[in-house]
Amino acid sequence: MARKRYTSEQIIGHLRQAEIMVGRGCGMEEVLREIGVTANTYYRWRKEYGGLGLDQARRLKDLEQENARLKRAVADLTLDNLILKEVTTGKY
Repeated sequence: MARKRYTSEQIIGHLRQAEIMVGRGCGMEEVLREIGVTANTYYRWRKEYGGLGLDQARRLKDLEQENARLKRAVADLTLDNLILKEVTTGKY
């Protein structure tokens, strides 16, 4: 079965739709069937995106991308530093 990828905007939309349906008195099985996800996915989304607005979700995504970029930069610099130390000690 193919896996769907949802954007953060779509996830927040599904969560809001689920909150509205629960407020109307629908059961969780019906809500999950309506938004088309499993219970595990719903609760994982709620944990990650529960109280976020669209602008906050975009900001979160940008910060995660920036963090990944910075981690790669640190890893590259650490590797370069280790190589230079090894060269200067003459153990190559």
